[in-house]
Amino acid sequence: QVQLVESGGGLVQAGGSLRLSCAASGHPVSRYAMGWFRQAPGKEREFVAGIGRSASMTAYGDSVKGRFTISRDDAKNTLYLQMNGLKLEDTALYFCATAASLFVRVDQTSYDYWGQGTQVTVSS
Repeated sequence: QVQLVESGGGLVQAGGSLRLSCAASGHPVSRYAMGWFRQAPGKEREFVAGIGRSASMTAYGDSVKGRFTISRDDAKNTLYLQMNGLKLEDTALYFCATAASLFVRVDQTSYDYWGQGTQVTVSS
């Protein structure tokens, strides 16, 4: 059974940093593509970042490029999202997910297992 558990969210001032973690069980994070998505109140869930089976294969949403970095630790079976230069508009519930693909996927429909999410709130 695949389980994804996010952590690391919290309240941070604009310009600050957070690192989100996604601990996986029942699924090696190195085997398939994984990604981070977010959903703000009243908005649709959107793609934030993705990583392929090859860790050198990454993709980012336009709004986070240059500020966020996705990575993983295969030994710890954990996916990460380093978020720097946080903005008010980054406030959202952040989810990690895994896709049945070797390559980075940006579409939500490609992802079949999801975590429960961790809240990130950026204040002014």
